[in-house]
Amino acid sequence: MASHVDPLVVGRVIGDVVDLFVPTTAMSVRFGTKDLTNGCEIKPSVAAAPPAVQIAGRVNELFALVMTDPDAPSPSEPTMREWLHWLVVNIPGGTDPSQGKQQPEAV
Repeated sequence: MASHVDPLVVGRVIGDVVDLFVPTTAMSVRFGTKDLTNGCEIKPSVAAAPPAVQIAGRVNELFALVMTDPDAPSPSEPTMREWLHWLVVNIPGGTDPSQGKQQPEAV
């Protein structure tokens, strides 16, 4: 029987960039018509515009969403490691990042 290994572990995101964690809230991310899952790759041209994101949870819960590139510009030479694409804070549960506040204002 084959066991499932999370792509974030295989890609060394978990363990190298963040510690092992258990998700507590569901979230969906889509670039255009492409639904994203952990470990999937997208072309820079597709990622030029912000994704559509939906965050589950209760409206009285606040969330933060961080989009970074842990191995920019490439996995073999991550000289710009943890490049911050954008950060949105105070997102009410059950909504999307447009309901939060982008920090810093321009990234």
